[in-house]
Amino acid sequence: MDEVDGNVCVYRNPKESIEERVKDLLHRMTLKEKLGQMTQIERRVTTPAALRDLGIGSVLSSGGSGPFEKALSSDWADMVDNFQKLALESRLGIPIIYGIDAVHGNNSVYGATIFPHNVSLGATRDPDLARRIAESTALEVRASGIHYTFAPCLAVCRDPRWGRCYESYSEDTEIVRKMTSVISGLQGEPPKGHPNGYPFIAGRNNVIACAKHFVGDGGTDKGINEGNTTSSYKDLQRIHMAPYLDCISQGVCTVMASYSSWNKRKLHADHFLLTEVLKHKLGFKGFIISDWEGIDKLCDPPGSDYRFCISSAINAGIDMVMVPLRYDKFLEDLTNLVESGEIPMSRIDDAVERILRVKFAAGLFEHHFTNRSLLNTVGCQLHRELAREAVQKSLVLLKNGKSPTCPFLPLDRNAKKILVAGTHADDLGYQCGGWTATWHGSSGRITIGTTILDAVKAVVGHKTEVIYEQVPSLSTIANEDFSFAIVAVGEGPYAESTGDNSELTIPFNGAEIISSVADKIPTLVILISGRPLVLEPWLLEKMDALVAAWLPGTEGFGVTDVVFGDYEFQGLLPVTWFKSVDQLPMHAGENSYDPLFPFGFGLKTNKGKQVQ
Repeated sequence: MDEVDGNVCVYRNPKESIEERVKDLLHRMTLKEKLGQMTQIERRVTTPAALRDLGIGSVLSSGGSGPFEKALSSDWADMVDNFQKLALESRLGIPIIYGIDAVHGNNSVYGATIFPHNVSLGATRDPDLARRIAESTALEVRASGIHYTFAPCLAVCRDPRWGRCYESYSEDTEIVRKMTSVISGLQGEPPKGHPNGYPFIAGRNNVIACAKHFVGDGGTDKGINEGNTTSSYKDLQRIHMAPYLDCISQGVCTVMASYSSWNKRKLHADHFLLTEVLKHKLGFKGFIISDWEGIDKLCDPPGSDYRFCISSAINAGIDMVMVPLRYDKFLEDLTNLVESGEIPMSRIDDAVERILRVKFAAGLFEHHFTNRSLLNTVGCQLHRELAREAVQKSLVLLKNGKSPTCPFLPLDRNAKKILVAGTHADDLGYQCGGWTATWHGSSGRITIGTTILDAVKAVVGHKTEVIYEQVPSLSTIANEDFSFAIVAVGEGPYAESTGDNSELTIPFNGAEIISSVADKIPTLVILISGRPLVLEPWLLEKMDALVAAWLPGTEGFGVTDVVFGDYEFQGLLPVTWFKSVDQLPMHAGENSYDPLFPFGFGLKTNKGKQVQ
């Protein structure tokens, strides 16, 4: 058996129990090594000294932070493995955990399969589909050398003005609870008898998951990102906390604290919720991680009283801190706080014990480096077919024909001439949304995939003429030869606070494009968005058909599969579609409920009636 400083290493023996290995390693660690394990830093500031000498516990890539632009999974694996080699050269050889926001596929990596965002999956009501997507995502993440994804988001979005609405499966707690099947997809399913609350990772094809953001992030007043959720503890439990119980029962390894506040108490410093409830009452034995510079926001201006921020967060129950840049200052202040007794040593040992427990459960001490045999899974046909299936099942048909007796869909693929128009018809970046290639996402051919226009051209009859103009000219619209038009409009990509929106109108003159085309040509409108948008009655009347496609990802064929009738519409609204933003917040079950389309609404083409 291996030895360190002449002592037999229990922690290096895979035949020993995880708890014995944790106990042995924790006993050997210096204060400096323990505090290093509690620190997560960004890839850009990671140095050999940080990994070898400070024993940094985790490295992450923020949105868009990769080896270089359009780096492939093999390039990512090279980078992560090089970091891991340095970590293993530390005195105790404790491996790092490398983390990334793989929230709809391994979305930062060029060529990876980009699945529909969570709001789309909520429209499917299909937890098995969500689990299979998570399994595929895990393979593509591990192919890049990465061990840890900051997913899933379990927010119960109660207001579409929130810039993270698309990261929520639904306004309905029970749907969000069903979709926690992603935990078993990412991590593997624990065997019968696995102790409740303890982290579980099935093997090298699985990744460490992160249930976020604890707790109430989707319930903030007016949908303001990082805002304040006003509620009783009973409602916090019932609406926002319930999905976490399902994750804990599946062995989720980590939980991320929310930037938001509960009744003006910031979650990153809430000892009651983080320690008394999550750790003690719910029995969570993995580790709690902060959000990006989340502890800095415990004072104003952020980080101005850094010692206070650190002390408040660690004493509240944060175990690993996503620093992510000024780690020297963090470690200096954290060391002083422990040595002065302001943070007790017992709190440090609890944090490190939890972090080591996850590392052992993940098998990082046995399998340090990337399994390169997984590289052929990245963007593979099987995964793209799964993403296509998810698009098919997530589309919600909101209108089909100007009268119930005259349905407009499915479209005729052998029509003589078709107009395809709109800002979103041929834009892969818009189709994928935020958290794709970069943090906020962007427009254009940002990765490998199929736009709606690509798909239309591929599936129509060989005699069908397809004319594409993003904003059709008056002369084009006046052409009387068009059988119909497909107009795809919607939101540009955004993430977090940049997506907060109090107006929710269709951007890029979307309403005008729809109106000008629909005035002259029978029109199907495909709305690409992370949430419901304002649909004025005059505009809705002009459309012949309307489909909410959410943020479908790279597989545009999933859209044409359904609108041309190869597959039936299955999607049901995961959130209420309001008439006016003045009604917000509004969700099912309220006495004053008066939506444009109610929660659970969705038409079928074969019957043309609502399905609840």
